[in-house]
Amino acid sequence: MSAPKKVVLAYSGGLDTSIILKWLQTEYGCEVVTFTADLGQGEELEPARAKAEMLGIKPENIHIEDIREEFVRDFVFPMFRANALYEGLYLLGTSIARPLISKRLVEIAAECGADAVSHGATGKGNDQVRFELAAYALNPDIKVIAPWREWDLSSRTKLLEFAEANQIPIAKDKRGEAPFSVDANLLHTSSEGKVLEDPKDEAPDYVYQRTVNPEDAPDTPEMIEVTFERGDAVAINGEEMSPASILTKLNELGGKHGIGRLDLVENRFVGMKSRGVYETPGGTVLLEAHRGIEQITLDSGAGHLKDSIMPRYAELIYNGFWFSPEREMLQALIDKSQEHVSGTVRLKLYKGSARTVARWSDHSLYSEAHVTFEEDAGAYDQTDAQGFIQLNALRLKLLAARNRRLKS
Repeated sequence: MSAPKKVVLAYSGGLDTSIILKWLQTEYGCEVVTFTADLGQGEELEPARAKAEMLGIKPENIHIEDIREEFVRDFVFPMFRANALYEGLYLLGTSIARPLISKRLVEIAAECGADAVSHGATGKGNDQVRFELAAYALNPDIKVIAPWREWDLSSRTKLLEFAEANQIPIAKDKRGEAPFSVDANLLHTSSEGKVLEDPKDEAPDYVYQRTVNPEDAPDTPEMIEVTFERGDAVAINGEEMSPASILTKLNELGGKHGIGRLDLVENRFVGMKSRGVYETPGGTVLLEAHRGIEQITLDSGAGHLKDSIMPRYAELIYNGFWFSPEREMLQALIDKSQEHVSGTVRLKLYKGSARTVARWSDHSLYSEAHVTFEEDAGAYDQTDAQGFIQLNALRLKLLAARNRRLKS
């Protein structure tokens, strides 16, 4: 690969990406453009601007953007229409953020005439795959520079020595081994490594940042109502809110009640198993609410088909194929299923759990006349069930008769 002339770097302002910024300048002698995304990680991002300027980046080449609404509206909500869970448990909080970051990297590269993008993902994880598959899907000619796969800064000590040699400020808590690595956005926090690497050891309570310990959560349950239109949450307790505001509020409610903790050993796309501790308070509440409204508005055939494709859909997102045709095809099917998924769900939040306790909708398929144990005024003829059972039993009877004959 020829040396890039201008690179757009996904830049957090932290030590690692600051080292990458300087490394790109020294290794390639290229112009660097920084992109810092506000995805709701809960950190002040303006210091990243000052740090980039200190490292020689021109003010016009520093991009700091609040993309929380786009993140929730165009990535999180479509995923939640599918009730997506990777390996039956993981709500894909890190996975779903990467395609949006890559999208903006590629767009900024086009706007400023850059011929390459760069990220700080290591060569052992899934994020390198997600960043790069998305970038290539959006611009097949883009160059991607992954310093962790190129440089010889293979230890924390070497990183710190490089930083000191290049006058990169090092926070005091960075002068040593961090207890664990954290990724955060509006959907979740993800903690991995160090004190979490041995799966036989319980995660220390200080790992959790967004949720109180369920044992310490309020002793009084809290009832909330979430309203949906065509599969997307639009209001909480009757108050209409934007997508990002809804997730922010659900995070607050779920976190207060200790909802959304997950300790998972998952199968990474690159082949190894990895232990992660996740907190997805708002997402866990949202998933329960969405399931609740689907119970009365989604036809059984449509719902069962949707559930059957969900693992494949979730795996595509986890593996970095958000911009693939197969994900878009599945999304079209999922979105079709949501045409009548509108209504309101009441949930009880209590000590780590979010439970649907009531749901109602103008689009409901639930017919009390058909299921009542009282008089149904002729809505359902119970004698019809006899023929239904006999037809469904026919092949079972034939199998049983053959097996009995062969044994005799």
